[in-house]
Amino acid sequence: MEIIKHFSESEDEQSFVINIGPQHPSTHGVLHLKMRLNGETVVDVEPNLGYIHRGIEKMNEALTYKQCVHLTSRMDYLSAHMNNQAVSLAVEKGMQIEVPARAQAIRIIMAELQRLASHQLWWGCLGLDMGAVTPFFLGFRERETILEIFEESTGNRLTMSYITPGGVLQDIHPNFVKDVKRWIEQFKKNLPEFDQLYTNNVIVQSRLKGIGRISLEDVISFGACGPVARASGLACDVRKRFPYDGYDKLQFEEIIYKGGDCWDRYMVRMDEMKQSISIIEQLIDNIPSGPYREKLKGVPKVPEGEYYQRVETARGELGVYLVSDGGSKPYRLKYRTPNFANLSALRKMFIGQKIGDMIAIMSTLDLIIPDIDR
Repeated sequence: MEIIKHFSESEDEQSFVINIGPQHPSTHGVLHLKMRLNGETVVDVEPNLGYIHRGIEKMNEALTYKQCVHLTSRMDYLSAHMNNQAVSLAVEKGMQIEVPARAQAIRIIMAELQRLASHQLWWGCLGLDMGAVTPFFLGFRERETILEIFEESTGNRLTMSYITPGGVLQDIHPNFVKDVKRWIEQFKKNLPEFDQLYTNNVIVQSRLKGIGRISLEDVISFGACGPVARASGLACDVRKRFPYDGYDKLQFEEIIYKGGDCWDRYMVRMDEMKQSISIIEQLIDNIPSGPYREKLKGVPKVPEGEYYQRVETARGELGVYLVSDGGSKPYRLKYRTPNFANLSALRKMFIGQKIGDMIAIMSTLDLIIPDIDR
């Protein structure tokens, strides 16, 4: 209602309204933006949602806990492993299950590989959105190898549903360690190419620096998270603040910039890829032996109560609020998704910018619409 009120108040004789989406390349999904312009300047913007709503949270109430994991892969499909991990951790918290050390190490490696794959897709699409085709091919080249590694161990490339309550569905493929180490070696050689081609490009910098700025106070006010919030100076990495599955035993930096513009959001993700590589390197030669999953009943039951678990996905904090009545299905399963929280900050970034800057702002927000609508 507040947005509608502001949108109405911004009407004047010289302004006009244009519609972007729900099918538009820059929205990266079915998102409709109603924008009011005065010349080329954005006066107001209103996002309209609901084009891909599937009722996932309500569907969970008719599914067992293990079945709920599969639906989370269909929210932010570029953070499928982390989404699976969040629900599994919430169930394990309720059942007071201790996950084997081998499963914890595998979960972290898979999650960081997924973060790398997601950031590479974002980097390639950012280049394509802004008119550069080559980054798209380079980003997808690196991502493709990670998806092949996923497929070999999990059987799937995108919606893996591999992390499950108690551990992981099956052990890693015999080639997993060798393939991951080979990919890391190759990616570290290729990463300077990313900077040479794009980061150091003066045209790219002129289109990102000072554009779509949002302050620290505003990201806190809107509940923004992940790279969007860290680019404005907010320390909010769940892996550091509320460690899970053994992140507290690893050495890595929380990447924080303070400018709050498109350029800082770009740099946060570029630096985060280096930290993810460091995390994987600490684990890949030290995966503990032993079981990969704690044995549970075919249809586990969570004791009556309320449980909350959060994880750091590629786009920020995913929270899972689980209410159990003691049965085999959740009474209520509510998600606090990072994309929905970050979308709320969109209006603040847009107002006062040129319509041509919309592409850079949308790309550095890195929204996944099925995670917003659910």
